[in-house]
Amino acid sequence: MQTSAVTDLAHTRARPVHWLATATAMAGVVALAGLLQPGPAGATAAPAPLPAPDAATVRYPLECGGGPSTIAQRATGDLDGDGNPETVAVVHCEAGSGTPPSGIYVLTHGKGGVTPAARVVATLVEPSQLMTVSGFAVRDGAVRATLLGYSSPDVPSCCPDRKEQVMWQWKGGTFVRSAQAEARAA
Repeated sequence: MQTSAVTDLAHTRARPVHWLATATAMAGVVALAGLLQPGPAGATAAPAPLPAPDAATVRYPLECGGGPSTIAQRATGDLDGDGNPETVAVVHCEAGSGTPPSGIYVLTHGKGGVTPAARVVATLVEPSQLMTVSGFAVRDGAVRATLLGYSSPDVPSCCPDRKEQVMWQWKGGTFVRSAQAEARAA
């Protein structure tokens, strides 16, 4: 083995200043790498859900002979699983006396705008069916109602003799009704 003529080379002994310089250089590299990170991977936040449609702003497919209609009940909930609530409204013609038949309508927002106008997208009960709604709720993605009606035209309109507990759920792009009919003695 050959010995060197210069036995004390400067780079063979680390001094505190060398360690400090190395640490400062590494901190600079780490800081620069943090500044040069790529942007987000394209993930965007989901849009906030729209408010439930306002039942008072909708024109219902209800013939009241020129008279006004009344929203007797309303409830909201996400019926189709899109994250936006729908409004379900029980509507009937105003009547001075008696119990006019009801319609049950599902409302959603139309297309366009920040808060697009509400519109009727489904009719669950037609007023022509001569039913009155006594119990009504939107729960667990389903519309539930108690319908009162008549078994024949001979039954006085004051005293419905049919009662049905019904439920509608959104399945396969439509509302599917399930019911358990109960007859009630007059």
